Amino acid sequence: MIENCTSFSQNMDDEYEKLIRRMNPPRVVIDNDSCKGATVIQVDSANEHGILLEVVQILTDLNLTIRKAYISSDGGWFMDVFNVTDHDGNKITDVEVLDYIHKALGPDSDFAYSVRRSVGVKSTMDHTAIELIGCDRPGLLSEVSAVLTHLKCNVVSAEVWTHNTRAAAVMQVTDEETGAAINDSERLSVIKKLMSNVLNGSNKSRKAKTVVSHGVTHTERRLHQMMFADRDYERNIDEASEDKLRPEVNVVNWYDKDYSVVTIRCKDRPKLIFDAICTLTDMQYVVFHGNVDASGPEAHQEYCIRHIDGSPVKSEAERQRVVQCLEAAIERRVSEGLKLELCTTDRVGLLSDVTRIFRENSLTVTRAEVATRGGKAINTFYVRGASGYPVDTKIIDSIRQSIGQTILKVKGSPDELNQATQESPTRFLFGGLFKSRSFCNFGLVRSYS
Repeated sequence: MIENCTSFSQNMDDEYEKLIRRMNPPRVVIDNDSCKGATVIQVDSANEHGILLEVVQILTDLNLTIRKAYISSDGGWFMDVFNVTDHDGNKITDVEVLDYIHKALGPDSDFAYSVRRSVGVKSTMDHTAIELIGCDRPGLLSEVSAVLTHLKCNVVSAEVWTHNTRAAAVMQVTDEETGAAINDSERLSVIKKLMSNVLNGSNKSRKAKTVVSHGVTHTERRLHQMMFADRDYERNIDEASEDKLRPEVNVVNWYDKDYSVVTIRCKDRPKLIFDAICTLTDMQYVVFHGNVDASGPEAHQEYCIRHIDGSPVKSEAERQRVVQCLEAAIERRVSEGLKLELCTTDRVGLLSDVTRIFRENSLTVTRAEVATRGGKAINTFYVRGASGYPVDTKIIDSIRQSIGQTILKVKGSPDELNQATQESPTRFLFGGLFKSRSFCNFGLVRSYS
């Protein structure tokens, strides 16, 4: 009876949202004339918690770079302006991309009324999704890949992040023989059990977790959620040195307007804004106003927020938690190490073989992106030497000879790692150990003109 009532209530909510949408359809304006160096995208829509994240997610998934953004969602209306460029810094002129933006964000889309239930959800029966989170340690990715190969699972795509001694991965796998999703419940149970054993290892202080399903949220958002739930933002007191490696995050209260104002300054990089908005949304904060400037090497973000219950940040402990979570969100995607790109014909066991060669040559993977397109494996690895020391050029040459000079390419110089490595000698073999930092006292009042 309760389930029926819940379902009825959900259906009523959906119908109400659809009615509001028909009365106030989203409007998307794309302007390539008013700004000299960027395409201007304006989105107007009825407001709903999570819409800002959905819009930012759609733009970043197209590999567009948000150079500037102006956000306003006070009251029941959402009005945002984004200045975007492509990966090369040019305006968006591809007709297919422009048409997709119109369809994805305009009146023919369904994001406005479905966002509350399914921001970024991509359900599919083509593969089985495996979510892993556990303690970082040397050779973990190699071990995970080897077990999946032994279980006759082919890794179609995967993304691996490491941060603060923790490792998280979202992997899409198929059956080796059929190329389809794995549906047998007993086999799925075995996969889950063996993956948990690999993740737990000898570390009993923090429990590892493995989830197997046929539906997966947006991969990058899910990685943020997994690491946030695992509390990777918590740091020990003795991890307070080397502040220069950390982003600058402040949270102060603007009492006149009953907002908390979040400011973030750090080196710009792709998807930085998505990471911040994703974290604020998952922490149940609403962005009412915002201003983003990432037109230079340093990005500046400023957001006026309240909790979903309508209150600003109410205590020093809450303020510190917001600061720490935003710092962690920014750090998780920082690409530490030498970038290696692999492109070759896909086959079962390829990821296991490559990561085994890395491990045998004392290289550790700090971040990885694995994809398969048209029968080709297109993988990116960020690697470091053992115990955080510089990558030896001879080792890279040896690995490339083993794998293939044309298959594995180096995107960067090992010499560039010397300074970063010396600054972070405590880097784990499969992940990062960042240092904590405290900022200005809670309750400072900021005036706005």
